[in-house]
Amino acid sequence: MGTVKKDNRLTSSQSFSCVGFAGLFSKSATSPLEVVKIKSQVGTFHCKKGFGQTFLIIYQNEGLKGFWKGNLVSCLRLFPYTAVHLTTYRKIVHLHMDELGFISQARAIAAGGLAGVAAALATYPLEIAETRLIVQNSREPSYAGVVHTLAKIRSTEGLLALYRGFSLTVLGAFPFSLGCYVVYTNVDKMWQEPPFRFSPLQNFINGCLAAGVAQTLSYPFETVKRKMQAQSSRLPHFGGVDVHFSGVTDCFVQVVKNKGVLSLWSGLTANTIKIVPYFGLLFACFELCKQICLYRNGYIVSPLSYTPAPGVDQSLRPAELQEVKRYLKNRSFGAASQSTIGNRW
Repeated sequence: MGTVKKDNRLTSSQSFSCVGFAGLFSKSATSPLEVVKIKSQVGTFHCKKGFGQTFLIIYQNEGLKGFWKGNLVSCLRLFPYTAVHLTTYRKIVHLHMDELGFISQARAIAAGGLAGVAAALATYPLEIAETRLIVQNSREPSYAGVVHTLAKIRSTEGLLALYRGFSLTVLGAFPFSLGCYVVYTNVDKMWQEPPFRFSPLQNFINGCLAAGVAQTLSYPFETVKRKMQAQSSRLPHFGGVDVHFSGVTDCFVQVVKNKGVLSLWSGLTANTIKIVPYFGLLFACFELCKQICLYRNGYIVSPLSYTPAPGVDQSLRPAELQEVKRYLKNRSFGAASQSTIGNRW
């Protein structure tokens, strides 16, 4: 069984801001690995000599800025993606939880998969733009920025081109959810203790392991999706894709026929290496932002620790706590009266 836990000491805007900032920082810090992964999936000339040489070839041809191509649109996509994902996830979970707020692990993971599909649908054009910007030849660029990329694809290839390959997001959600389910239903056996006793480090390891297994299982769908996003007859060399195809099924066939089955996992090394720093930075930044917000709200004594502020009822919501503080500040109580009321909250 699982349960949905929300820290009511943060406002909704604070929770969203913490998630957003942590995502921006972790995405930007691991952008070089993301660029290498996407170029490897598409099959551009940069990745012909292996994982290590790809970094060198990108640097020689595009300089350091080449490792952050598409990062702006990736960051812009993060906020609407997070908003839709969280909202959809909570709506689905609330429909299936019991009166105590519990939900089975399988249903929680399925809810996460459905929420991911909904968020991807809402932000898919930005993902298309990210792929095109990363893959394009920086010496002869076809696109000048996010808006120009979206506008040019819309005008030259049609509106449907902005959703090319989306069906693979839906298909990939099934093996992804399966991977998460397999890991999270066996973590208690791995640690030899129940999940409610897991430390933050154990939960972090569980998250990285689940992400690694889930992404590996769904990776072929993402590889084909990236190729479909990048390919265009309107671009030089058909967008730099290493195989030419006419649709989803044909793309799978051409990749296996010309490059071999294992090429469906091209870029998996970069993706796997990225998991630990990405989730580590995401977790650390979120916790730091959360501590700053809790300190500003008056729940903890320092933004560098979770030590509770003396005499503060941690179950109060931010607005309720501020109302109590204003009440105590505006009333002229005697020392005994203040002590009595203070002890109550």
